[in-house]
Amino acid sequence: MLVVQLSDPHIDALRPEKAAAFARAVGHVLELPLRPDAVLITGDCTDHGLRSEYDTFQALLAPLDMPVYVVPGNHDDRAALLSRFGHLGTQALPGFLHYVVDDLPVRLIGLDTQRPGHGGGELCGRRLEWLDARLDEARDRPTLLFMHHPPLVSGLDVMDAIGLEGSARLCDLVLRHPHVARVVAGHVHMALTTGFGSSTLMTCPGTDATFQPDLSHPHQLILQYQPPLALLHTWSQPTGLLSFTHFLESPPWVMLHDGQQWAPNDPPAAQAH
Repeated sequence: MLVVQLSDPHIDALRPEKAAAFARAVGHVLELPLRPDAVLITGDCTDHGLRSEYDTFQALLAPLDMPVYVVPGNHDDRAALLSRFGHLGTQALPGFLHYVVDDLPVRLIGLDTQRPGHGGGELCGRRLEWLDARLDEARDRPTLLFMHHPPLVSGLDVMDAIGLEGSARLCDLVLRHPHVARVVAGHVHMALTTGFGSSTLMTCPGTDATFQPDLSHPHQLILQYQPPLALLHTWSQPTGLLSFTHFLESPPWVMLHDGQQWAPNDPPAAQAH
């Protein structure tokens, strides 16, 4: 199983470079050697929630011939997403883009963390109770939770001011459900990894760039723009769930081991497959 996670395309009617970057990301997904079983978009699909921006977003998704699962971010319009993507998964929570994907080896659960009118997010009691029930019904299934706002403290004041309310209750819930193998999010435009309850939490940067913050100034947000990343989540019986950070670029594939022996030192480009 291979699930690709993209995040924060921020399609903007006034900034065509955002759409161009997302188009490149979609093209890159289609060029992966192993065809993905699904693609996750962890929020901020558009920058202003405009109909024209969602039209562009959907048109850019059209080349993907595998299921695409979307959750809202703080820049999104929940009603617009529900009208376009409210059919996703099963066991939806009315009024939210909460749903379950049950037809893969790893169970996927999408969580709607939007808090309308705020940059930060929340998981209220109703949303957490729904999640608790979904996790209780399949304790024998490895499960991946995907959402926009990550339940973490980054140490960067600007980002933590728009964090996730309900993180502590979510952590307690994950502790009670050790079959949650991964919790993934977007929002911070950075590649962060930390422990979370009995699981691992990872964040996926945006499709146009990865932010590398200057950690010596936590009260400000000074950063470098680095190449965009995706997360690749793979599962097999021998390995369990593994996650790779993956550049959304196309360097050559080089064979270092042919299944029987290592290639010579500094293998020539001709060995690329």
